[in-house]
Amino acid sequence: MNLDPVQVMKGQSNPKDPTAAPVTASSNGDGKGAWEEKEEFDQGHLGLTTKPLLPKPENAVTIAVSSRVLFRTETEQKVYEQKGVEEYLRYQVEHENEPFAPGPAFSFVKALEAVNARLRELYPESEELFDIVLVTYNHAHVGVRLINTINHHNLFIERFCMTGGSSPIGYLKAWQTNLYLSADAEKVREALSEGIAAATMFMSNKLTEVSQTQLRVAFDGDAVLFSDESERIFKAQGLDGFFQHERDNEDILLDRGPLKDFLASLGKLQKKFYAKGHRLDCPIRTYLVTARSAASSGIRALKTLRAWGLETDEALFLAGAPKGPMLEKIRPHIYFDDQMFHVEGAAEMGTVAAHVPYGIAQKHPHKKSLNTGK
Repeated sequence: MNLDPVQVMKGQSNPKDPTAAPVTASSNGDGKGAWEEKEEFDQGHLGLTTKPLLPKPENAVTIAVSSRVLFRTETEQKVYEQKGVEEYLRYQVEHENEPFAPGPAFSFVKALEAVNARLRELYPESEELFDIVLVTYNHAHVGVRLINTINHHNLFIERFCMTGGSSPIGYLKAWQTNLYLSADAEKVREALSEGIAAATMFMSNKLTEVSQTQLRVAFDGDAVLFSDESERIFKAQGLDGFFQHERDNEDILLDRGPLKDFLASLGKLQKKFYAKGHRLDCPIRTYLVTARSAASSGIRALKTLRAWGLETDEALFLAGAPKGPMLEKIRPHIYFDDQMFHVEGAAEMGTVAAHVPYGIAQKHPHKKSLNTGK
């Protein structure tokens, strides 16, 4: 199994690199000829005739996306590593009319924009929308190429955060970020420590085609939506102890996990569609995909979600079975899990999976799927 970027797979980053993009041998993007033939940015793809107003951060569901996961930047990374930062900046300026190719978060962002188009049709004056912020360690010189690329791919991203190598975490808090996606595992952990939902994204060799009209988001349960309490019990007391603990605490809610609030944000937007009679054709669909067993340990998870006032459209209790085949059927735009074991399995089936480095599993990597809380 080859997940790209390799450096992030190992949980490493390069603090001296202003972009820290991993090295791969894949193509970077379209050629200059293709770029010169591109059409101008067309609002029509969003169902809009005029440029929409940006929502205020306090009203929006803000998704901060690193340029390294929205686009592919492998060629530029090679230039940086082989020739240094000055040559890297010169290269970016010289190639600023050549768009980057889509990265692992690209389809997710396009799906967010499709949801926004539907929301604007139903609620023209509402600011309860997805707001996408492009976050990059790049110098401002690279901004021209990023803007050209966004226009080339017909993306509606007006908010940029170019930090010139500095940490973006303070800016994420100022934007009131609901979710941060990056290829830098260290920055993701830093965001999580500040209470920001965050995950590390990877590029796999195989990508499954996803819906163009419905945003699909899949979550693991323990250490993602919920705390890692149950995983800790399993590590300390084994499988029998875990099952007994779940039975004894069936009516005691699980503590919140790092992505609980992001699920709540999705649910809030879903209810806007329900209010207009669009429950059955809602353009947002959520999934719980957990290795818990339904009868022996699933009821506590469901009771916790219900008590929180949250729901997922579908809940899959796999009782230790591999998650990859189920995710291949769901075809989510993104799947969140706290264990690289499951992230790799999802990627093998073509699913864009994101790692949430939270909880005890980071100290004790999962080597084989068991019929446990994970």
